Amino acid sequence: MPKENFKRVFVLVMDSLGVGEMPDASDFGDVGANTLLHISENMPNGIYAPNLEKLGLGQLGNFKGIKPIPSHPQSYVMKLKEASLAKDTMTGHWEMMGLHTTVAQVSFTDTGFPDALIQELEKQTGHKIIGNYAASGTEILKELGEKQMKENSLIVYTSADSVLQIAAHEEVTGLQELYRCSAIARELCMRPEWRVGRVIARPFIGTNAGNFKRTSNRHDYALSPTGRTVMDVLKDQQLMTSCIGKIGDIFNQVGVVKTQPTKSNEDGMDKTISEAINGDYQGLVFINLVEFDSEYGHRRNPVGYGEAIERFDIRLGALLKELKDDDLLLITADHGNDPVFAGTDHTREKVFLVAYSPSFLKGKLLPERNAFADIGATVLANFELEKEPHMIGEPIVELLND
Repeated sequence: MPKENFKRVFVLVMDSLGVGEMPDASDFGDVGANTLLHISENMPNGIYAPNLEKLGLGQLGNFKGIKPIPSHPQSYVMKLKEASLAKDTMTGHWEMMGLHTTVAQVSFTDTGFPDALIQELEKQTGHKIIGNYAASGTEILKELGEKQMKENSLIVYTSADSVLQIAAHEEVTGLQELYRCSAIARELCMRPEWRVGRVIARPFIGTNAGNFKRTSNRHDYALSPTGRTVMDVLKDQQLMTSCIGKIGDIFNQVGVVKTQPTKSNEDGMDKTISEAINGDYQGLVFINLVEFDSEYGHRRNPVGYGEAIERFDIRLGALLKELKDDDLLLITADHGNDPVFAGTDHTREKVFLVAYSPSFLKGKLLPERNAFADIGATVLANFELEKEPHMIGEPIVELLND
């Protein structure tokens, strides 16, 4: 086994919790976006997050309710810029693990999917396709869910992401049939002109437009990473890569040793706490908490988002108590999704990084860094492993020299 400073590194992604516009935000139509700031301003009393506060998060902005604590010796805080030219989940996570994306994935936000793709999907699945436009997943169920049930058709829709989503009733169409059709769509969307980053099966339940609800049986069919990642290097060295939430789907299971799906942010945190208590191994625990993005960011619900942060903070307190002296916890985000911004798209933002270990003595505010990939580079340096030539990112040496 390689040597290490820390035996385990936990990378915990609060999906979409950006902390202010990137320098190139104007290229994405996102000038003025600041997810965490605007959430805090829309909470009546600000965000109550004492654990994030004591770790120093308040030093990164004027967030209502989260005071800037100048002394936090057990944690380092900083902002990270995104080097890749995108603002989606896949690109953000791939960059954390060393990949630099210079060409954004194809998207069909304004036009819907081409007729040729829809016709081929109908032919190969045997189902009529309805929808085919950019929409909120919950709103399109209100609009087309009853029609889908009556016809046993498939609701196809997209967003500002590079994604093709297929919604069908879990009991009328059936999960396995939805998965079969989604796998067909993934194969079709391997063609360069239709090459979306993800195809997502979106099952729902309910009897009418007033009570339709998406279930936790979502399944992502992602592209494999464009190159070897930090997780591949770790796995090659017989180190653990334990993935919680949709991490396995984001990486199409490449470089993944162990994966655990989650039903909610709380479930994701409970599994992370369990891993902290019971995971006796060297390696990486990589966690994504998707509900911040899917349930509150895209739905433009700043108060719901703020309350979700507060619930997270409670479980963060429980996690901190279980971490050992040779554990490193890195809390971050993968892009922004400002819930008071126009539209329902992600926003091009910097993200925060909070680094905590019970063994730290010199924690402080650090200068802004130039890539999410510094996370992965730090993981490799921790285990005295070299990044591969195509990988970007530089180790955060303060975390390894404390």
